[in-house]
Amino acid sequence: MSSNPSFPVTNKNISLEIKGNKTDVVICSYDDHFFVIATQIGTMGTILKARKDEGMLTEPTFDVSVIVGKRDEPMLVVCARQLIEQISLSGSTKSLILALGLKDHSVVFKINYLGIN
Repeated sequence: MSSNPSFPVTNKNISLEIKGNKTDVVICSYDDHFFVIATQIGTMGTILKARKDEGMLTEPTFDVSVIVGKRDEPMLVVCARQLIEQISLSGSTKSLILALGLKDHSVVFKINYLGIN
């Protein structure tokens, strides 16, 4: 895992092997959102947006939508929802932009534990 302190956006770069697939993850923290790229194919793949909606009298809900890419992959939506819930539980109000280019979609659960908050 490496960070680049000279770049104005806080970021982490992680490379790991998951089920025989080299997986690269980049996590960028902007003032108002997180941008996470996880790829096993060298491209961004499907791009999703997730945010927390808070009502005054209700429990928070989470809105997840596919911006570009595969709309028929429910595991990608599940990953984005889990990440935005994790971000919210950490006390952050930032939204999430998530780019997933994966061969093996079981990797989405490992992404949830990479320290995004």
